[in-house]
Amino acid sequence: MSKGIIGKKLGMTRLFVEEGRAVMVTVIQAGPCVVVQKKTPETDGYSALQLGFGERKRINKPMAGHVKASGGGKFEVLKEFPVDSPDQYEVGARIEGDLFTVGEKIKITGLSKGRGFTGVMKRWGFHGGRSTHGCTVHRLPGSIGSATYPGRVYPGHKMAGRMGVDQITVRNIEVIDVRLDYGVILVKGAVPGPNQGIVFLKKLK
Repeated sequence: MSKGIIGKKLGMTRLFVEEGRAVMVTVIQAGPCVVVQKKTPETDGYSALQLGFGERKRINKPMAGHVKASGGGKFEVLKEFPVDSPDQYEVGARIEGDLFTVGEKIKITGLSKGRGFTGVMKRWGFHGGRSTHGCTVHRLPGSIGSATYPGRVYPGHKMAGRMGVDQITVRNIEVIDVRLDYGVILVKGAVPGPNQGIVFLKKLK
């Protein structure tokens, strides 16, 4: 069985469970994914499936040749996932959200929301300069190094720059419901990324 699947974050809502509690859930379009390529221990040294998900307008000729055996789809994303035995699947087979069960704990990986170029107060939580007594550097980072020693700025110093669009993995997210009729699964809580963002859902074991 495949250890994961590609999905798309659709948004958040709440769901009333059997106990009467309102649970905040994230709706994820889980698949359908197409098996594009099989990795076997004999040819590649490990067992995995390369899955394709989504659709784009066009792909280049090398990629068209790569996906030809699976049906020639113009996939938006290609991703490999470990599998117990690649022989369980054929190239072109579809994998959907029934890979997961209600109550199962999984991990989800996605890209966080992009915040653009941000200052040190928003990016790192700097306090900033004082607001009174003639201070004119309210949101500036302040001194970043001295003149004599070390005479340079240490690598990794916290400064203004691009914030967000970082790969984040959240573990132990509970699957609340699997709705194959709609092609979605509902997981408890929030997951990384914006709406319509690509996420990778993986089994913990």
